[in-house]
Amino acid sequence: MQVRAEQLEAQLQKNLAAAYLIHGDEPLLVLEAADAVRAAARKQGYDEREVFVAGRGFDWGELRNAGANLSLFGGRKILELRIPGGKPGVEGGNAIAAWCARPNPENLLVVTMPRPEGPYWKAAWFTALSAAGVVAEVSTVELARLPDWLRGRLARNGQSVDAEAMQYLVDRVEGNLLAAHQEIQKLALLAPRGELDLETVCSAVATVARFDPFIASDALLTGDVKRYVRAIDGLRGEGESPVFILAILAGDLQTLALVQGLVARGRSADEAIDAAKVWKRRQPAIRAAQREFPPAAVLAAIVHAAAIDRASKGVGSGEPWDEFIRLGLELLRESRNPVGEGLIGKVPRATA
Repeated sequence: MQVRAEQLEAQLQKNLAAAYLIHGDEPLLVLEAADAVRAAARKQGYDEREVFVAGRGFDWGELRNAGANLSLFGGRKILELRIPGGKPGVEGGNAIAAWCARPNPENLLVVTMPRPEGPYWKAAWFTALSAAGVVAEVSTVELARLPDWLRGRLARNGQSVDAEAMQYLVDRVEGNLLAAHQEIQKLALLAPRGELDLETVCSAVATVARFDPFIASDALLTGDVKRYVRAIDGLRGEGESPVFILAILAGDLQTLALVQGLVARGRSADEAIDAAKVWKRRQPAIRAAQREFPPAAVLAAIVHAAAIDRASKGVGSGEPWDEFIRLGLELLRESRNPVGEGLIGKVPRATA
């Protein structure tokens, strides 16, 4: 039987199958689906659990032996097989198929893995698991569904957020539900129940976040070169994704260019910021940058950001982290308060 992860709870309430395969590209949701299976199994007397991680060099005989052996204490046992690489291989596929052909009624097999590559549904091991038990596919939470997903998680803590705070959370955690889960846990610990505004959300998160891409962008837009360099270095040390940082920086630069274009056509700065739909929290930095940086320098920074994007994807030269520093120094050099000229030549430049 094949089901979506959202249907798994209803299936577990009906009956417990002999085997479960849970696969998908969202580790958090795969883990939670496996937790639901384990919880249902414990209610039916599966008190023991053995975990196998099928990495390189794994002896698949361990799975066969565990399936054949009786529980140490005479009860039922969960056999949890984790396949981090998403491919059991020939030997592993044969072992899984053999287990499914002769399942031990005292054992429950739970397999977790990333989404398999290729026509996996035609593989003998996949067909055997589907016939012997339940295959649950975990779908990625796309951007359009992310706000509803976040609202549901916040509701479990008796919390909700206003529109600005929701947009902040969406932009912060898009593509990383583990990060989203962590942020919601922080809010449960650090913020009160009820509706939370943007200031409350930012304050709660900042209490435990040492570095933040939004801090780097604020520092860049307000001309604080020391803070900008410190934030970029800190994000690099913490292993933050350059792609995420670039999305924040490039987005703010593009917004800044839009505001400057509207001002050039006769709008006031406030009218331009309203027309560009700049978040309230971002407005002071955009307003300061609109006055500080020449439009030509902002456009040059956007072009530089595109070069960093190519470098981060391996189709352009340059090291993204060095280029973040260069982008900031070159932009700030063009401001009314020039800074960093002596550092510019020390950073190699990215090219297409």
